[in-house]
Parts: sequence; structure tokens; C-alpha cells
Amino acid sequence: MSRQPVIIDADPGLDDAAAILMALASPELDVLGLSIVAGNVPLQDTVVNACKIVGVSGRTEVPVYAGAAGPLVREQVFGKYARIGAFSDDLVARSGIEPSEEHAVRFIVRSAREAARAGEPITICAMGPMTNLALALIQHPDVARGIRQIVSMGGAFTALGHRTPWAEFNVLADPHAAEIVYRSGVPIVVMPLDMTFQALFTAEHVRSFSARGGAAGRALYNLFSTFDRSDIARFGRPGGPIHDATTIAWLIRPDFFTSRKATVGTQVTGLTMGYTYADFYQKMDRTPNATVVTDVDEAGFINLLIERISLFGSAAPGPKTPGG
Repeated sequence: MSRQPVIIDADPGLDDAAAILMALASPELDVLGLSIVAGNVPLQDTVVNACKIVGVSGRTEVPVYAGAAGPLVREQVFGKYARIGAFSDDLVARSGIEPSEEHAVRFIVRSAREAARAGEPITICAMGPMTNLALALIQHPDVARGIRQIVSMGGAFTALGHRTPWAEFNVLADPHAAEIVYRSGVPIVVMPLDMTFQALFTAEHVRSFSARGGAAGRALYNLFSTFDRSDIARFGRPGGPIHDATTIAWLIRPDFFTSRKATVGTQVTGLTMGYTYADFYQKMDRTPNATVVTDVDEAGFINLLIERISLFGSAAPGPKTPGG
């Protein structure tokens, strides 16, 4: 099996925890490392959380790199559940893992250049503010040649926002970085709230993490059962989305998703800073720069995430196969 080389750029975070564990359990992916950014919580906490997630997965050979502590231009904002901070030990066990001394931006640059030389471009899954990626692309434009695609969870079009009425959090937290990435020329896949809101995980689904997923699954259960994600007033039914895991699912099972080409950009100033637009009909007379994922097979995605997390309960996933 040909394994896709992947860097996960994240700001853990509940959703990030599920996505990272899904990736580490998937034999289709070669996770080169975790590039961590401030976002849901401050950088010192996102780094602790990333190390704990890697530890509970058993994939301790996967390195963690600390990156940008704040956005490029705007004042810093944190996520809805910023009070979580670093995951407490009773939710996710202490790992003993420490981040690498190499900065996350340098890691991205080095990895992309090595990939370009080898003729095997990497995929970057962006699950948080895209500050690390923007810094890499601004400072070293040549790294774009080593990036096959950036699969980003971010933006909101018809769904409107969840952090403000007009903005999805990852873009809101650093809209200038998002705009740099969108205009970089690197192929972009956008997983917006419009799509992620379609797949809701109920309490029963969350319990299945604990019942089948070993220590990793129990950690996910602890997180998602402690911090309720449901919003019946908005979604019209029980359950809540696990946004970031859609980026990993798209790499593994793209047939679960429907997408359209569009020109995507971000408002970087004024009251509506962080608003994302998608021009599906070329009203702007610009060549589309993104693949926007519009729909998801809810049952397929949910079952895939549960199935991958359950592999942690059968045997410790390894770098070659989830079972060994």
C-alpha cells in the first residue's frame, strides 16, 4: 500500500484530538509530525495537549513541534472552550513526551524541501489557524513545490459562523494567514462548517470510543463527554460535529464526500474580519483556487472514525499497520 506522507498542523483542542488519533491509526497515512499552533488554547497548552494525544496513541515515534504563539496581525482570540487549557491528567493521561527543539515552521520548510527533492510532495492537514503555514510560505516560497495539497478545516459559507455570526474560528483567529495560504498557489481543499455540521456524533457514538478504543478511546470519551458539543437549537437534532476529523477522513475515503471548485478568500479587515467567501460561479472572473467540500456521507464518516479509534483497543497502532 502506498502511504500518503502527511503533516498535521493543529491547535488541540477536542476535535484535533479525534483527528490526530484517527490519522495515527490509519495505515494509509505516514504522519511525519505534528506542527502545533496557538488557537483553541494558548500555545503552551496546545503543545501539552498534542504530546498527551501522541502518548495515549502509543505512536511515540511521531514528533511534536511547537510553532506560532499568536496570529500574524490581529489581536489574539481563543476558542469557545479556551477554559479547558491543557487537558487535565484525569481526562488524558500524562505522556512524558516533550516537543522537539526544532520550530514547527522550520519543520514544515525542511519537510517540504525534502519532499520536493524526492519528487514525493506532502499533504498538510490544517486543523487550526494557518499561521505556521503562512509563515513557511511567506519566508520560503520555494516550499510550495514540496506541498501536494493543504486540506484545511475552516471557513463557513451558507452555514454562517460558530465563533461570530460571520466567521468560523480557525479563519477568524488568523484571517491574514488564511488569505496568504488561499493565495499561495498550493492546491487547497476546504472543509467548511457547511459540511461538518452535516455529521453529528451522539452520546452513543461517543460511548463507542470508550468501549472499543482502549486508552486512546477512553481519552476521547472523557473529552467529548465532559465538554458537551450538542446544539439542538442550531442542528435540530441531538449530537455535535467533530469538524477536524473530516480532513483525515477525506484523505482516506474521498468517496464519502462531494465537492466543487471555487475561488475562496477571506475578509481581513473591518467588522466582518474572518468572513470567508466562495465564488462557485466565477462572478469574480478569477480562476478557482480551492476544492470546497459541500456534503458528507454522515454514516460513512461516523463509522470510519469509530472504526479507526477502535483499532487502539485491539492492538497498539504502529507506523506500518494499525494492528502492529
